Amino acid sequence: MAQQPDTIVLINGLWMTALSWENWVKRYTDKGYRVIARSWPGMEGDIDELRRDPSAIAAVGVGDIVRHYEDIIGELDNPPVIIGHSFGGLVTQILIDRGLGAAGVAIAPAPVKGILFLPFSTIKVSFPALSNPANNHRAVPLTPEQFHYAFTNNMSEEESLAVFNRYAVPGPDHVLFQAALANFNPHAATAVNFHNDDRAPLLLISGGQDHVSPQSVVEANFKLYRKSKAITEYKDFPERTHYTLGQAGWEEVADYALDWAVNHASKTETREQLSA
Repeated sequence: MAQQPDTIVLINGLWMTALSWENWVKRYTDKGYRVIARSWPGMEGDIDELRRDPSAIAAVGVGDIVRHYEDIIGELDNPPVIIGHSFGGLVTQILIDRGLGAAGVAIAPAPVKGILFLPFSTIKVSFPALSNPANNHRAVPLTPEQFHYAFTNNMSEEESLAVFNRYAVPGPDHVLFQAALANFNPHAATAVNFHNDDRAPLLLISGGQDHVSPQSVVEANFKLYRKSKAITEYKDFPERTHYTLGQAGWEEVADYALDWAVNHASKTETREQLSA
């Protein structure tokens, strides 16, 4: 029997930092868990400074982000629950595939290699960055209008601007190029072994009002795992946007994710334990 996980590692997505998890950190800490929420490499400093000069993160790629969290998890005594949002959900899948974590939850994950068709809303969000090849080596912020469409499309402009001012930061567009070109790259950084039978349980969560990672994208991601014998489940929350971490009612998503992960981790041995 696997040991009950006592630590949760939270991984933020593009255009955000670990601050986006602030509500979840408190809720999980209040439940008695050790919670680790650290930003992507180079993004753990002052947000205002990052907004003024994001040049230090311009070349950060998916591989750098994965190694960053591998190092964090490698310092732990026991496998944690790993929960990631957006590009953090993609990174979560890679980490789980590599045998890390007691269970993983990918919330509105960015497309892994193998997803062939993207809906208009996803393309609309990423097009400003991908339309300029020079952005492959830049960290570019969303405008308040772009943020409103991508994250907070169920809010007023005034409400959205408050969220933007608290959380939004420039993000390394290199990760967008890596995801967009993954199906043409035999060594794509966003690749996952969908046939891995030994990985920890994985839950994929979508939001019915999400413009960045709509239901169709997350469902396609889920179906890629259909031949794996490892536990893989899918859950949709019809009223959730891409700002599901802070959108009103976030508690329901947070509790569902944690309860699922803990319940499934307690029934499943990790790869490390199987080989011990």
